[in-house]
Amino acid sequence: MTRTTPTLLTLIVLIAGCTMIPPYQRPEAPIPDGWPSGPSYKNGPSDPAAAAADDVPWQEFFTDERLQAVIAAALENNRDLRAAALNVERARALYRIQRAELLPAVDAVGSGNKQRVPHDLSGTGRSETFEQYRAELGIASWEIDFFGRVRSLEQRALEEYLGTEQARRSARILLVSEVAYAYLTLAANRENLQLAQSTLAAQQASYNLIRRRFEVGIVPELDLRQVQTRVDTARVDVARYTELAAKDENALTLLVGAPVPADWLPEGLSAVAALPDVSAGTTSEILLRRPDVLQAESLLKAANADIGAARAAFFPRISLTTAVGTASEQLSGLFKSGSLAWNFTPVVVMPIFDPRIWAALDVSEVQQQIALNQYEGAIQTAFREVADALARRGTMAEQMAAQQSLVDATAATYRLSNARYEKGSDIYLNVLDAQRSLYSAQQGLIAIRLVKLVNQVRLYATLGGGAI
Repeated sequence: MTRTTPTLLTLIVLIAGCTMIPPYQRPEAPIPDGWPSGPSYKNGPSDPAAAAADDVPWQEFFTDERLQAVIAAALENNRDLRAAALNVERARALYRIQRAELLPAVDAVGSGNKQRVPHDLSGTGRSETFEQYRAELGIASWEIDFFGRVRSLEQRALEEYLGTEQARRSARILLVSEVAYAYLTLAANRENLQLAQSTLAAQQASYNLIRRRFEVGIVPELDLRQVQTRVDTARVDVARYTELAAKDENALTLLVGAPVPADWLPEGLSAVAALPDVSAGTTSEILLRRPDVLQAESLLKAANADIGAARAAFFPRISLTTAVGTASEQLSGLFKSGSLAWNFTPVVVMPIFDPRIWAALDVSEVQQQIALNQYEGAIQTAFREVADALARRGTMAEQMAAQQSLVDATAATYRLSNARYEKGSDIYLNVLDAQRSLYSAQQGLIAIRLVKLVNQVRLYATLGGGAI
C-alpha cells in the first residue's frame, strides 16, 4: 500500500460528512382541519363509501367510452403535456450533473512539447532544442466537499427535479379536466342545438298552420306575426348553437393536439355516462397530496438547501488536482523504466473579506421565506377550490329537482294553453308565453346538468384525481 492510500481513504470519509442545510420540518398547514359546514354543504363533504380521488384512475372516473378515447388521445398528443414531460427529463439531467460534482472527474491526457531556445536565453550559451512527452491519468480541480456546499447544491437540484415531476402531474390533471370540460360543453351545446332545431320545427309547423287560418280569415294578423317572432328566434338560436358547437370542437381539437374523429364526439349531454362520486375525506389533510402542493413543498426544500450552500461559502474550499503517468524526452521512452511522473496539488481558499457571501446568505434566507409563503398559498388555494366544489355539490340535487319540476310544470302549461287556443277559448299570446317558458326551462335544465357534471370533474381534479 502506498503512502497516498490512507490519505485518499481519509478524504473519502470526510466527503461523507454532514451539510449545513437547516433541518426541514413541514410547516403547519394554514387551513382548518375539517371542511366547511352549513346549508351549502348539506350532503356532507363526501360519500363515506366513495374512494379518494387521487386513488381513482381517470379511466375509472370517466366511464364514457367516447370521452375515454378523447382523453387518451390528448395525453398522447397534447404539446403542453409533452413540454412538461421534457422539463422533467431536463431537470433529471441537471440533477445528474450536479450529483456528479461529488465525484472526481478522471481524465486521460497525452501531450507533447518541442521547443528551441536561442543561445542568449540558454543556460549553456548554445541554442538548444527541448522535447517532452507526457501520458497521464489525473483529476483536474476536484472540490473536496468538507463543509457540504456541493451536497447542498445537489440536494437543491434533487428537489427541483422532484418539483418538476409534480408539475408534470399537475399538467396531466389539468389536461384531463380541461378535455372533460370541453367535451361536456360540446355535448351541452349540441343538445341545445337539438332543442333549438326541434323548437324551430314545431314553431314552423305552427306558423304554417296559422298562416293558412289567417289566409281564410279565421285568425287575426297579430297571431301570425307573433308566431313568426318565435320562428325567427328559434332560427337565431339554431345558428348560435351551431357556431358554439363548432368552436367547442375547435377547442377540443387544440387540447387533443390532433383532429378528433367524428364518432368520438358526443351526441348530447344526456348521452354522456354518469360520473361517480369521489371522497374528499374527513379532513383537509388530503390536500397535502395534491401535485401542485407537493411541487411547492419541493421548491421550499430546494430553497432550504440553498441556505446550506450559502452557509458553506463562509468556510474554506479545498480542491485537489493530481495526476500520475509517464514523462520522457523522447516519445519512444514514455513507457520505459524510470519514466514514472506524478503531481499532487491541494489548494485551500479561505474567504477573509467578501461581502458577497453575506448578501448571498441573506438572499437564500429571503428566498426560503418566499417559497414558504408560496407553499402556504398553494394549500390555501387548494382548500378554497375543494370547498367551492363541495358547496356547489351540496346544492346541485335540489337545483336539479327544482329545474326538472319547472320543466314538467311549463310543459303542462304549454299543453293546456295550446288546447285552449285550439278550442278558441284563449288567445295565442298565452300559447307563445307558455312555449317560451318551456323552452327557457329546458335550456336551464341542460345548463344545470352541465354544471353538475363539470363540478364533479372539478372536485375530482381539485382533490388530485387524474394524475394516474
